[in-house]
Amino acid sequence: MGLFSLLPPLLAIFLAIRTKQVYLSLLAGIFVGQLALVNWNIFQGFFQTLNSFINILSDKGNSQVIIFCMLVGGLISLAGSSGGVQGFIDFMTHKNIVTNKKGAMLLSWIIGLLLFIETSLICLVVGSIGRPLFDRFKISRAKLAYIADSTAAPVCVMVPFNGWGAYITVLIAKQGLEHPFNIMLKAITTNFYAIFTIIFVFFIIMSGKDFFTMKKEEEKCKIECDNQNPSLDSEYQYMLPKENIPHRARNFIIPIIVLIVMLPIGMLITGHGEFSKGSGTTSVYWGVFIAITVAIIMYKFQKILPIKESINIVITGAGNLLSMGVLMILAFSLGLTCKQLGTGLYVAHIVQNFHLPQIFIVPLIFVASSFIAFSTGTSWGTFAIMIPIAIPIATYINLPVPFTISAVMGGGVFGDHCSPISDTTIISSLASGCDHIKHVETQLPYALIVGGITFGIYFIASVLFL
Repeated sequence: MGLFSLLPPLLAIFLAIRTKQVYLSLLAGIFVGQLALVNWNIFQGFFQTLNSFINILSDKGNSQVIIFCMLVGGLISLAGSSGGVQGFIDFMTHKNIVTNKKGAMLLSWIIGLLLFIETSLICLVVGSIGRPLFDRFKISRAKLAYIADSTAAPVCVMVPFNGWGAYITVLIAKQGLEHPFNIMLKAITTNFYAIFTIIFVFFIIMSGKDFFTMKKEEEKCKIECDNQNPSLDSEYQYMLPKENIPHRARNFIIPIIVLIVMLPIGMLITGHGEFSKGSGTTSVYWGVFIAITVAIIMYKFQKILPIKESINIVITGAGNLLSMGVLMILAFSLGLTCKQLGTGLYVAHIVQNFHLPQIFIVPLIFVASSFIAFSTGTSWGTFAIMIPIAIPIATYINLPVPFTISAVMGGGVFGDHCSPISDTTIISSLASGCDHIKHVETQLPYALIVGGITFGIYFIASVLFL
């Protein structure tokens, strides 16, 4: 629908930032998009909007991700009630592993790097573990959400042996290129946005410096944290241990290890022995069920929690993340609406029709990918749109294909990182207990700094080597 196809996502983003009402903003964007698809018939538009939610849930991958995220909430709740989360925190502090602000942030960063299989897992685990540590050392939850978000997609897109790597490899293979996995490996080495984001987070942690809105949030936290007891925070109730039970770190660590170990096993099973062809969403879906089962059996044998109580805790913990499930349905629905309107294709075709010198092509592909991901809230959708366009452009004008693909990968993650309607942005803020719009406002300047540096490097590299 041409220029109009940009209206639904931009309306949702504008309203979310302006009103701070994310649910209503996403719903408004979906409704306007569906109205356009039915020629502005209000009644049809209303029913089409409702049907779009059903279409999201009828998709196997979407349902698995939503259920997985909610069940991770149940797993964390179960580990908290067993004393496992508190035992882990006690272990980290008593063993002098985490004794200050820098240690708390560095631990969260390292956990994000280690959980490289799935973005949702990184956001949820980093957010859940980081909450009590960050509050103890008077670090804002906006900083926690930033670290969780910045070690999610930027880390996952750099790893070839996960769902991201498999997905990108398939997209490259569909363009008829030989050795698509090797091309993807080469593209990772020049994915400057992901590389610099990971480094920039490490710099922020080690330097202790903050800028712009994040600096204001950190200064505000120093004052407010003096007058609140994090252990009594209502958001922590589902993580508090039962009375008169031992606090054992292994009751948290073992279920998480089981979850992590099950991910590559699931990838091998779903890929019929080939890791790169496995399903990441199915693997994490299986993994969280098995981790919960192991936890329930552990706590039963330790006589900490009876099975019936454990199941009730899991259900309650999953229910605490119901709001996240609703937001993900809305975000996915808006993404589907944008796909139906052709939002991404419209932007991509604008790029294709620009007749620019060769040195501008790769930087422009990075910008276009960023805008598509920002508007649609999905990096994977951006890859699906831009890789089939970027590869023919690269082969036609003799650009290095891996270098061109890296611009798509980096731009997709950059736009997704900045977008308030992105699922990882939403999960990071909710898992960290941070106001969603506050997370967007504090993260955006940092992402723009790295994005600007990345654009400059793509341009300089194009001038020097192309």
